[in-house]
Amino acid sequence: MLLHLPEVLSPADLAEVRAALGEAAWVDGRGTAGHLSAPVKHNAQLHWQDPSAVRLGTLVRMRLERNPMFVSAALPAQILPPLFNRYAGGGHYGPHVDGSIRPIDGTDRRLRTDLSLTVLLSDPADYDGGELVIEDLLGGRAVKLPAGDAILYPADTIHEVTPVTRGERLAAFTWIQSLVRDHADRQSLFELDAAIQRLPAGGETDAARLSLTNLYHRLMRRWADV
Repeated sequence: MLLHLPEVLSPADLAEVRAALGEAAWVDGRGTAGHLSAPVKHNAQLHWQDPSAVRLGTLVRMRLERNPMFVSAALPAQILPPLFNRYAGGGHYGPHVDGSIRPIDGTDRRLRTDLSLTVLLSDPADYDGGELVIEDLLGGRAVKLPAGDAILYPADTIHEVTPVTRGERLAAFTWIQSLVRDHADRQSLFELDAAIQRLPAGGETDAARLSLTNLYHRLMRRWADV
């Protein structure tokens, strides 16, 4: 499931993030790539210890944790501290797959990457190229979203970022370990939750909502990995 999350960051959030990134000390993005991904990765990133990365990553994470659609779809158990990247001057990231397990920098803990998430920080009119292309059963699906919006997708997909030929593409990115590791089970819970939320309040629908909510939590008890 590919899910578009609109307005994860507000205009005020975007202004704060862009101002900080405009003064940031970017480093070669290949420093965080695996041995198969490094040859096809051509971008810049903020080091995870950079004070701006830490502060802005906390902001992005807080916005995600308060976003009802993200929480319903991802059912997050852990969210890796968000990182930041920059593509410009033909920068791109060729076809690759994310590692299944990632260390949580600065700790001795690790995270299973069930889901990947990218928050776009640049206005799409300000750069050419830079589409996030995600492979699924229908082929490659190109994603280019308004600034502040995010795309959530399974981390086990092959994906790439096409060359940025004009301007610059800034983004935040992270990985999520879900309480429910199976994609189909997680999507079923997301659709069930959405159906419950659409029921009008009052009358006979209250009993239906209670019954469906009970079903939702019975499935969570069966599928959740806690």
